[in-house]
Amino acid sequence: MGTLVCRVELDKEKGLILTVENKDGKITQTAVLDGDTITITCKGNGEEKTSTITQKPESIEIKCKEFTLDADTITCTSKEDSTYESKGKMDIKSTKDMTLDSSGKLTGKATSDAELSGANVTVSAKSKAELKGMNTTIDGSTKTEVKGMDLKLSGTTKAEMDGLKVKISSNTMLDLEATGIVNLKGQMANVKGTLTKVG
Repeated sequence: MGTLVCRVELDKEKGLILTVENKDGKITQTAVLDGDTITITCKGNGEEKTSTITQKPESIEIKCKEFTLDADTITCTSKEDSTYESKGKMDIKSTKDMTLDSSGKLTGKATSDAELSGANVTVSAKSKAELKGMNTTIDGSTKTEVKGMDLKLSGTTKAEMDGLKVKISSNTMLDLEATGIVNLKGQMANVKGTLTKVG
């Protein structure tokens, strides 16, 4: 780095202006205190390499091409609304436990694919839980259980149950009923009971 050019300007209207010029690196650093705003500007070779910090009594604004914050502990608190927006890709990562907690409504939405995965995943609701989709698949590679005090499986057009072995059992009463035709078919069909009535 060559010789720097440093200037200090005192003006009753413009305020205090501090300027440092690095002509070899083509970098100009400026701090302006005008009585209302403190503006710190670092300008490189071209407008795309300019960063600015603007401080007013009620706000601080940072504009730059790349922003990095590195600390042992970070705490961010807002008394009102907070907005985090990325016009590109956003990654939120933690090497330890992570908690997402809301005292009000929590909404997760994606215009394309959405994925939730983990070693063990639990989804619970205190009142009502719904799973909807144009095509919905529940797949367990070893065992799948569906439980409820009252369990209802229905299809508005067609319902099928298929497996290498299918067993339907009831501890008290079992009803098989159709408003139309009922077909019971097998290579061998057994109907057993202490009392069996047909017709």
